[in-house]
Amino acid sequence: MQLLPDTHVNARMKYLFVTLFIVLPPLVAIAEPRPIEVHQVLAVPGTADDSVAALTLDACDGAFDADLIRFLIDNRIAATIFATKKWLNHNPAAVSLLTAHSDLFDIENHGANHVPAVIGRNREVYGIRGEWDVAHLKREVTRGAEAVNAATGFPPQWYRGATGEYDPEAIRVIEAMGYKVAGFSVNADDGATLSRRRIVARLRRVKNGDIIIAHLNRPDSDTAEGLIEGLKLLRDRRFRFVKLNDAQVVPAPKRDR
Repeated sequence: MQLLPDTHVNARMKYLFVTLFIVLPPLVAIAEPRPIEVHQVLAVPGTADDSVAALTLDACDGAFDADLIRFLIDNRIAATIFATKKWLNHNPAAVSLLTAHSDLFDIENHGANHVPAVIGRNREVYGIRGEWDVAHLKREVTRGAEAVNAATGFPPQWYRGATGEYDPEAIRVIEAMGYKVAGFSVNADDGATLSRRRIVARLRRVKNGDIIIAHLNRPDSDTAEGLIEGLKLLRDRRFRFVKLNDAQVVPAPKRDR
């Protein structure tokens, strides 16, 4: 077999190198990380007679599901509320009710304006535009925290971004600001879009240590009715409910994701 002269080999290698140098940067720019959900559970031993779960309720914007909160109060079911600044500002009566029962409810940070924690221009999650850059993400987190502090008198410890999806950089930024990112293991209502029957079916599958996510800002949805029925079933199974600040939260095992 005839070998190419070294000059021909070097020329071809140089051409290949230049081509890769020109082509790869645009490809790398296009390959943005896909947003991910953070899946977590409670680190609880538990027994058949003492199962534990955490109920978390998002208040994105809109109104207040008073029937759901009254049920939780009457039945002594604890919950962690993730509220945006705009929800807190628009629902002062709800805030007063929640803070009057601080033994049952912690209010934590859901951001200022319900912007997903994904960074980059023209990026979005479920049709909701994300943050242009890190500075905008920090402003969303900080202003949400200030609103929670003003409403409750306590700085929040947890942050849950809009849609519950994040990119890796956003998670690093939020944690560097001193907040814990709040995930979940059971999505009970898919953003207050599910029927009562489907919500109850999902709650039937709750296991010891699960963290449930649902919503309290859509009284026109089936969420309250489905949650009330499903939570009664869990109480019948001897579940008790804790706030995130009263439990150890750990990543969910891969089999539960």
